[in-house]
Amino acid sequence: MGLISNGTTIFDAGVLNAGGSMSFIKKLTASSSSTLSFVDGSSSVVLDSTYKEYMFIFNNIHPQTNAASLTFQGNAAGGSGFDETITSTYFRSRHNEDDSDGAVNYDESYDLNQSTNFQTISYATGNENDECCSGYLHLFNPSGTTFVKHFTSHVSNYGRNNHARFENAAGYFNTTAAIDEIQFKFHSGNIDSGTITLYGIA
Repeated sequence: MGLISNGTTIFDAGVLNAGGSMSFIKKLTASSSSTLSFVDGSSSVVLDSTYKEYMFIFNNIHPQTNAASLTFQGNAAGGSGFDETITSTYFRSRHNEDDSDGAVNYDESYDLNQSTNFQTISYATGNENDECCSGYLHLFNPSGTTFVKHFTSHVSNYGRNNHARFENAAGYFNTTAAIDEIQFKFHSGNIDSGTITLYGIA
C-alpha cells in the first residue's frame, strides 16, 4: 500500500519517489573543438527559470594535449567573456594501475578564491588513444536573482601516468545575477572528442 500526499505518491511498496525527472535539452559533440558552450536561447539551449537544477553529463572527453585539465566558467545574463567570480574547493583520490601510488588529497591549487578564472573539474587527463574523462556537473537555480549560484562536479579521470582519479569540485558563482551561459574547455589544447549533454531536472 502506498503513501499518498496531496495526490502525489510518496512511498509505494517501500520505494521512495523523489519526484524529480530529467529532461534532455542539448548534446554537443566535440571534434577538435576549442570550447563547448551552452547559451540560453541559442541552438535550442534552455538555461533559464524552466528548471531549478541543470545537469551537464560529459562522456569520454579526450584532450588533444597530454595532461590537459578540463575546466568550466559561466556568464551572467547579458554578460560576456566567461569571467564570473567563483569561490570553490577541490579534492581528489587517485590510484595507479601498477598499485605503486594511491592517495586522497585536498588540492588548494585548484580552489578559486573570488577568482574569474575557469574552474578545474578534471586534472591532467592523458591524451593516449584510450585516455579520457567522464562525469557530471550540477548547476543549481541559475536563473534566481536572490542567492549565489551553487555547483558541484564529480569526474572519473584516466590521468597521465596511468592514474585512475576521482575528482570533486564544489562552490558558487558569487553573483545574484542569473547565469545563462556555461562554457567548457581544456586549459591547454582542444577537446579532441567526446560529448557533453545538458539536462533539466524538474
